[in-house]
Amino acid sequence: MSITQRLPLNDLQRHNAPFLQELIADLTAVARSGWYILGQQVQEFEAAFAGYCGVAHCVGVGNGTDALELALRACGAGPGREVITVANAGGYATAAIRAAGADPSYVEVEAGSMLMDIDSLEQRLTPRTSAIVVTHLYGRMVDMPRLTTVARRAGVAVVEDCAHAQGARMEGRSAGSWGTLGCFSFYPTKNLGALGDAGAVVTNDAALAELVRRLRQYGWTSRFVSEAPGGRNSRLDELQAAVLLRKLPHLEEWNARRRAIARVYDRELLDRDLETPGYSGPDAVTHLYVMRTGRREELRTRLHELGIATEVHYPVPDYRQNSERGRHGSDCRLPITEECCRRVVTLPCFPEMTDAEVERVVAAVREAD
Repeated sequence: MSITQRLPLNDLQRHNAPFLQELIADLTAVARSGWYILGQQVQEFEAAFAGYCGVAHCVGVGNGTDALELALRACGAGPGREVITVANAGGYATAAIRAAGADPSYVEVEAGSMLMDIDSLEQRLTPRTSAIVVTHLYGRMVDMPRLTTVARRAGVAVVEDCAHAQGARMEGRSAGSWGTLGCFSFYPTKNLGALGDAGAVVTNDAALAELVRRLRQYGWTSRFVSEAPGGRNSRLDELQAAVLLRKLPHLEEWNARRRAIARVYDRELLDRDLETPGYSGPDAVTHLYVMRTGRREELRTRLHELGIATEVHYPVPDYRQNSERGRHGSDCRLPITEECCRRVVTLPCFPEMTDAEVERVVAAVREAD
């Protein structure tokens, strides 16, 4: 196979090009308005995204990790409490849990889906558990009807990490609408991405929404008057809100294209020595197309030679990161999690990929395999 041009994992230039002039006009309008923080654009986006998710409230914040931290603080997570999560999702939940002052407690994932194993979750719940951070990894939703039943029975808050899952739906309900609070990242590569960092917290609980609004701005109840402990500066700015407002109407078609690409990969790579996701229903929006192989480095090397970008999402379980060394004792052994981290590899999958580029990836994987 000859290399004509390198194929990236994602292509943000192509992604933004079709409505670049509209984006420029939107940003120019914000610049001319003279109001850049928590103004009309943020209010309009919060209303639009709440409606999209089917919830009553949306609070725009600085990024997805801040969304998780502020949601956890609102749920009462803090010193002396623990938050249950998984360890194969890149460390974002762990960072937020630590920032909130709580301790992460890790549970195993399912061998097939690589999502939180709810049986493992049930066994891990303790009186110290204040919340569960459930990550809809790679854009596929966890079994939320069952998980919320378990959490409700235990009296534990559920914080959905929907950074990969904008637009995913289960039983007609959107990711983010099942838990106590739902958290979103709008990092540029997400299914709905800004032109920089941005995030949001969604909920149907008016009191929690108001608390998150206070926490995102120093704990203020009024200007310069702080009453909510743990407040900080994490505000979605007007420029990013304008970008997200412009892009939101396109999210469904983008997700549909991601699913279509995933179906081709699943079908064409089925007979290889690879484990493909094998699912592209409404509760999966294929933020990342992640398969597994026992020959990851050989595969990545050969695909690089053939001009195909790959990545590893994610190579190290959270509890084995150097930053977490010595914090989890000797009882944190999650063999399925560790096996997943050793074998996962991500292929290009973004809405602007042409059919020819998808075929090129398939051909390259077949050659490399």
